[in-house]
Amino acid sequence: MKKLSIVFMGTPDFAVATLKILVEHNYNIVGVITAPDKPAGRGRKLNESAVKKYAQSKKLTILQPTNLKNESFLEELKALGANLQIVVAFRMLPKVVWQMPEYGTFNLHASLLPNYRGAAPINWAVINGETKTGVSTFFIDEKIDTGDMIFQKEIDIESHENAGSLHDKLMDSGSELVLKTVHAIEHNKVKTIPQKDTKNIKTAYKLNKDNCKINWKDSIDNIYNHIRGLSPYPAAWCTLINDEEKLDVKIYKAEKEFENHAFDSGTIIASKKDLKVAVAEGYLIIKEIKLPGKRAMDIKSLLNGYTFSNNAKML
Repeated sequence: MKKLSIVFMGTPDFAVATLKILVEHNYNIVGVITAPDKPAGRGRKLNESAVKKYAQSKKLTILQPTNLKNESFLEELKALGANLQIVVAFRMLPKVVWQMPEYGTFNLHASLLPNYRGAAPINWAVINGETKTGVSTFFIDEKIDTGDMIFQKEIDIESHENAGSLHDKLMDSGSELVLKTVHAIEHNKVKTIPQKDTKNIKTAYKLNKDNCKINWKDSIDNIYNHIRGLSPYPAAWCTLINDEEKLDVKIYKAEKEFENHAFDSGTIIASKKDLKVAVAEGYLIIKEIKLPGKRAMDIKSLLNGYTFSNNAKML
């Protein structure tokens, strides 16, 4: 059996679950690499990553490099004496880093690779209306998310699920898969499989303002999936035109209603209780929305204090 000394690399909550399970199973974590503290909020107070906060609570050695190729960082990393590195939701590593440990560097990715390589696999699986996704572990190589596969686990995506609830399911499954992977490495039982590239591989593009915008001329299913695939973060958005008012609003939750009608796509039909937006095959019933400078609220709360004109629409 191999005696493992592990360096863990990660930043957000998604990574904490994996670090936690490794600590709870008494693996020797010789160092934790996470993002530098960033100023946040109005007071520009330095914000520590979720991984740093957990690592501090367990008195683990923490490194926060700005440049992964910096000589002093590389010396510090080498001095930790790790023979295995584990990466969960971090950033692309230079070859000098990932090839350093004797037993390699493996990554946890929140998709069934080779599909949804890239920055936002959880969001895009929901946006594209997938009914299944999963988690994969693989050894890192020169490219992004292309290395030899170790293990995979499949997860169902429920029809009502949003990116937030799927994130939590994958976070838990992912931590278990990492534990399984570490156990296999420890007992010299790893058999890797090269990823097979095909023409139809789907990509998890980085999310930006353009690809988060709702296209109200799209199909009802695509719009519904777009909204839940971006909820709660970064959120699908569109422009609300209400008389002279022009506001960019975020929509977090909606329901589908299939019905024939003669309204143009994007037309708003508001009552005292409901807010509907007309689309090609029916309506999207908006359940949760956020106006600029306001908190996200349910539609009943919005309609208590906000009036829509007869010609209001979403663009």
